[in-house]
Amino acid sequence: MARARDRQKLEADKVVETLDNLYARVSERFPASGLATVCGRLTDTARQTAARARRIGRPYLLLRALVVLIIVGGVALEFALAWRLDWSAVLRAREGFDLAQGLEAAINLALLSGAAAWFLGSLERRWKQQRVQVALHELRSFCHVIDMHQLTKDPSVILGPRTRHSPPREMSNFQLSRYLDYCAEMLALTAKLAALYAGETDDPVIIAAVNDIETLASDLGRKIWQKIMILGQLNEAVAAQA
Repeated sequence: MARARDRQKLEADKVVETLDNLYARVSERFPASGLATVCGRLTDTARQTAARARRIGRPYLLLRALVVLIIVGGVALEFALAWRLDWSAVLRAREGFDLAQGLEAAINLALLSGAAAWFLGSLERRWKQQRVQVALHELRSFCHVIDMHQLTKDPSVILGPRTRHSPPREMSNFQLSRYLDYCAEMLALTAKLAALYAGETDDPVIIAAVNDIETLASDLGRKIWQKIMILGQLNEAVAAQA
């Protein structure tokens, strides 16, 4: 079962390799462009994400050892208290007050040991949640930066006259199509980077945060593909007129 689950996990090395290839393509097609710079930074972040995701999947052995030590120590102290209690006097019902004191101490010790073990046991989960949230915030920022690069790349500007503040149109239809396609690919791969964290844990908080990134990337990518479809329709209309 474990091996089957491992095969179904997203492979971080493949995601990084895909981003390396995308960065090479963007740099060749649009050298010294802002999009190439963003893609390069995303590629560097991908390598960091792969390492972080692997660390998230590993247990904090020192912390878990401390939890076990507290539990074992609490049980040992309970046995020590029980050993020191004069059970023969208790059975003769002559030291009921001492029994009550001993039981109270044992209960308090059990409660304190349990609370300490629960706190330390949940500390690992909270630490991992905090680290993943910081990393996902970085990926969320990448989604918005990528969206800003395609925001003014509107293929429908050729249908009407330009205004004084219209963004410059320096790309051919083919270049614009490739530019938008690269943006869509970058968004999709950003979502895959977020999914690397979900593949290393079953924490519902982390999985929900990853789903938010995937939804954001999907929504932004859908707008880009609408532009690509419009551009394709315009090219077909021009070809039909020719």
